[in-house]
Amino acid sequence: MQTEVKQRYFTPEEYLLLEENAEYKSEYRNGEIIAMTGGTTNHNEIASNLCAHLKFGLRGKNYRVFI
Repeated sequence: MQTEVKQRYFTPEEYLLLEENAEYKSEYRNGEIIAMTGGTTNHNEIASNLCAHLKFGLRGKNYRVFI
């Protein structure tokens, strides 16, 4: 016999309250809370460098860089 597991969906407000005291970071997508994998120092440096290069390379153009 199989039991059905119901998926719990959260409101954005519920997510923000839970995130304040969470032991790990997560993201909110369509009512679901999904645990984020841990980042490393190398990953952070690579992402920051890429963002900086894109930002300076696109200066004066109608683009915005988000990270």
